[in-house]
Amino acid sequence: MLPERRLPSLIAIRAFEAAARHGSFAKAAQELDTTAAAVSYHVRRLEQQTGVRLFVRHAQHVSLTEPGLLAAREATIAFDTLRASFLRAAEADEARLSLTTLPSLGTSWLTPKLGRFRSRHAEISLELDLSPLAEDLTASRYDAAIRNGHGRWPGLRAHELFPSIFMPLCSPELKREATAIADPRKPVEVPLLGRYDWWALWYRARGFSAAPPPSRFRTTLSSEYLDIAAAVAGQGIAIGSPILFRNEIDTGRLVPAHDFVAGDGRAFWFAYPQARDRARKIGAFREWIGEEAARDREAARAYLGRVVIVAPAPYY
Repeated sequence: MLPERRLPSLIAIRAFEAAARHGSFAKAAQELDTTAAAVSYHVRRLEQQTGVRLFVRHAQHVSLTEPGLLAAREATIAFDTLRASFLRAAEADEARLSLTTLPSLGTSWLTPKLGRFRSRHAEISLELDLSPLAEDLTASRYDAAIRNGHGRWPGLRAHELFPSIFMPLCSPELKREATAIADPRKPVEVPLLGRYDWWALWYRARGFSAAPPPSRFRTTLSSEYLDIAAAVAGQGIAIGSPILFRNEIDTGRLVPAHDFVAGDGRAFWFAYPQARDRARKIGAFREWIGEEAARDREAARAYLGRVVIVAPAPYY
């Protein structure tokens, strides 16, 4: 048994195994994307470390010695096993897609649609995480994300799904009282729900410099979908996306409290590391979610056609 300090390097064994299969240092070099001189060097080092002559050098080719033939058989079996293990790992990876996205989009827009993805790609198991944090996809356990922004993230490929737009939404029972929100200076009996900066953006898009006073916000919730749930329950007027909450509007649980639609230039994007661009599972999800987003953009044409874009409002 060789002393531990003299164990040959994996690079040298790989060079030997390739040269043994091809019977040529030059052909081994082509496979390994290196030079014949480099293969010859590694094989020579391997012979020196083991004290065993592995090849007989001829003018145009090399041939294995008897000890070399024995070593080559074992090395080939070992590398075949390694190749098979990586193939199995790749197949297992392709069978599971891990995705992270924002809570409101994941809860209200994405999750109700996932049955259609599973019907089309039953071979892919989907793991969905809902988090307001933007995970580093190049270093995390997630394969892809649906993010909100301008689509410019270093190292990521991003495909636009649909724009971020906002309008006031309320239950049908509050429609009459909600007309007072047209002017932020007038009193409103109904509480406002949602982020203050979105309301400020909506009013600024309509030409008002003043935003509604904080006293009109009597309930503070952590996510947009919770604001919408409160609005459906008749607890106030929420500022939200008619695309994300199209189902609530289509079923009549919510109605636009005002017809004006605003946006800040951001959009929702399907994003993943550029290095994973050819992954089959990512390609399958990209194609499917692109179709879903296209249908919803078409359904929201009336809203998208009248969006007024303004710079994001300061958040208080």
